[in-house]
Amino acid sequence: MEDYDKLIDILNLLTPLQVYILAHLRQANIDYAKSIAKMIEMPIEKVAESLEELEKLGIIERTHGAAIKRTEARFKLSAEVRKHHTYYRLTKEGRHLLRTIKTNNLLGEYLSNISGYRNTLELLLFLKKARYEHAATISRVFSVSLENTRNILRNLVKLNLIVECKPKVLKRKHRKAKPKKETRTQHNTTNYLDLENFF
Repeated sequence: MEDYDKLIDILNLLTPLQVYILAHLRQANIDYAKSIAKMIEMPIEKVAESLEELEKLGIIERTHGAAIKRTEARFKLSAEVRKHHTYYRLTKEGRHLLRTIKTNNLLGEYLSNISGYRNTLELLLFLKKARYEHAATISRVFSVSLENTRNILRNLVKLNLIVECKPKVLKRKHRKAKPKKETRTQHNTTNYLDLENFF
């Protein structure tokens, strides 16, 4: 039980970006900052900083050697590549932390704690399905006032869990929660960073 409490304390210290990086490394096995930043469309500086913080916590470690085979780095396209970057992988503690998150369904609790909204995971799953949606629709679906919905969305943008999109024409394929042939949005919409898929 003491080990579990220690893992929960570590989880509560992490930012959503750091949790995403851990989940990414779980799937990729080995990867480097530029590759991770490109996948999630985040500045490489933020990703590199997060990798350093995770390394200090002992959750990830640098890999050694001159070359990497595709069997080690699952997202690599060629059979073997020379290392020109600093590559990272999960430590035993990092794998244990992710296993604990998954087996105890802690992702929803974690997201609620950092965002201050108890239905954050459900909201993110809704946005994942809808792809693009505006605050008024989200407000109606979740029975929350429009002002509170806007505050929740602003907070999720600050946490880098969603991205605000400027007004534009959305085709049916882009807005799945309310399908119409074409919709001209006069307001900002939100799109979701896919964290849940990695667990």
